[in-house]
Amino acid sequence: SYGGGDSSAVATSLSAGVSEVFSTGSAFAALKDDGSVITWGDSYSGGDSSAVASSLSGGVSQIFSTGGLLFDRGAFAALKDDGSVITWGDSYFGGDSSAVASSLSAGVSEVFSTGIAFAALKDDGSVITWGDSYGGGDSSAVATSLSGGVSQIFSSGVAFAALKDDGSVITWGDSY
Repeated sequence: SYGGGDSSAVATSLSAGVSEVFSTGSAFAALKDDGSVITWGDSYSGGDSSAVASSLSGGVSQIFSTGGLLFDRGAFAALKDDGSVITWGDSYFGGDSSAVASSLSAGVSEVFSTGIAFAALKDDGSVITWGDSYGGGDSSAVATSLSGGVSQIFSSGVAFAALKDDGSVITWGDSY
């Protein structure tokens, strides 16, 4: 179904062992106790995870999403136990992380999202971003400041703020 109201295609997989459920604007992702992920809803918004199914068959510890109530589309990002991140869904909303894939292959400790972009905080205190450039996906203007020393990231609907170890704050995204 478009909005995710019909989960009959995956009902068997959802009958037990689900620990958490996450959503974009039009799709759902269920994280199971065994670290696997089941998705349904609008295929363009993350309901179809077949392209990354082998990566979602186990080892997933957390799921993050864009879209949500602000938009009828969206994308998912799965943080795996090995510190890698797998993405799927609408490319405009961060479903396509291919441009930063090498930086997301290991060492990610947390992932944050605006309505249309993701930011990954790495173990070394650096930050990697992707998704809509205006919504925080493009952090090139502050890249030097995000190359290390970041301890926390916060987000609004279209911008990020990074708190650094030295007590300073770096911001990027829509400034409107």
